Amino acid sequence: MSEPATPLRILVCVKRVPAPGARITLTADHSAIDTKNLGFTTSPHEECAVEEAIRLVDNHGGSATVLTLGPAESDEQLRYAISVGINKAVHVTNPALADGVDWDPQATASALADAIASIEADDGAFDLILFGNESADSGGFQVGVRVARKLGRAIVNGIKGIEIGVSGDGHATVTARRESTSGFEVYELALPVVLGVKEGLNLPRYPTLPGRLRSKKAEVAVHTADPVLGGLVTENFDNAAELVVQTTMLGNGEQAAPAIVDLIERLGLL
Repeated sequence: MSEPATPLRILVCVKRVPAPGARITLTADHSAIDTKNLGFTTSPHEECAVEEAIRLVDNHGGSATVLTLGPAESDEQLRYAISVGINKAVHVTNPALADGVDWDPQATASALADAIASIEADDGAFDLILFGNESADSGGFQVGVRVARKLGRAIVNGIKGIEIGVSGDGHATVTARRESTSGFEVYELALPVVLGVKEGLNLPRYPTLPGRLRSKKAEVAVHTADPVLGGLVTENFDNAAELVVQTTMLGNGEQAAPAIVDLIERLGLL
């Protein structure tokens, strides 16, 4: 497969989310998540997006930028991405993010698209913009699609394979694969394009000590975002009912065997 004529410019959009498996507690008024004892990380799909951007740049040349919308604490996720090999970082933020103002998918996508357009106006268009298929917390499946729509670019979600090449007429392309019930769907798209990737696309690397040291010194560009009115409004949160595990005693030793057989029959397993 031929190589693109110019180095790639790749952008990865990530989100700061509670660590998977963490116990989620709510504030007393059920208006927000109580974060004081929570650990945070990057959404797992987006960790794979970061890794894929690094691999593509290693293979084809160019640079990879990571961008997030979030409070001041989101700087942690940006610097982690730098520590594993991302070149630049952009933090889109606003004091309202720390004040509990709702940033629904509409507001989030609008802020991200405006920030991306501003960066591209100064530094040139990104060839490839990567999102996670959905975030690990809200799972809305909307932000990447809304950003692509506002930027006027094609998007394909659910991606588990990415290859960069050149079409017959000399234009840079990306070949993207996603799983289907019968195998894989394969898409060839002219750059620039937006892709939503899924966990399993690759195996993300861990940061090295030099990478961590580099990330501490890296300069993070900051863009101020304003929330867009008219989207969804959060009324309150409720914890899901916890599963109560019940234990059934059937006896000890050989005496338990008939009871076990009887139970298996009642369950329709024999």
